[in-house]
Amino acid sequence: MQKITVVFSLFLVISTANAQYASVEKSTFGIQTGLLGIWGHNESKLSNSIALRTELGFDAGFWLNDLYDVNGFIMAPVITAEPRWYYNLNKRKNKSRRIDGNSGNFLSLKTSYHPDWFVISNIDNVSVRSDISIIPTWGIRRHIGNHFTYETGLGIGYQHFFSNQTISGDSQLTINLHLRLGYRF
Repeated sequence: MQKITVVFSLFLVISTANAQYASVEKSTFGIQTGLLGIWGHNESKLSNSIALRTELGFDAGFWLNDLYDVNGFIMAPVITAEPRWYYNLNKRKNKSRRIDGNSGNFLSLKTSYHPDWFVISNIDNVSVRSDISIIPTWGIRRHIGNHFTYETGLGIGYQHFFSNQTISGDSQLTINLHLRLGYRF
């Protein structure tokens, strides 16, 4: 009986030492585009299931105005920091699904800042009000082939607009709804 216990314990120690846990990638770079913008991003590993996504890009918008017969388009810079918790990596790995490039479901806290530096628009003298938004978001990311990705997310959060570059201003509820296609380097 003692030999069986020793052999079983040795087997357990060896199998535990050789077990590989699913983990986010150390660092991944890419670009993404959607209907309303284009962004470059990096995700850096903080732990086995948490990555910090930093993003620099342009958010876009459209508007229609029947009163003045003007249709507008605008692109404004955005800076984003977003810690992401990929909560189903082990489950995906156990089912032999892809986890490369951080493919999986995630919960995040998307924090974005829109500075009033410049805008790209088809209308002259258009500007944006600087704002910061904090939006808890649920999303998924999947890979198509070796480099292409698609990502979708949904969240409801808080947006604060700055008044004349001071902290005072107004706030509102905001929604993060995105569908993006991307390329991972």
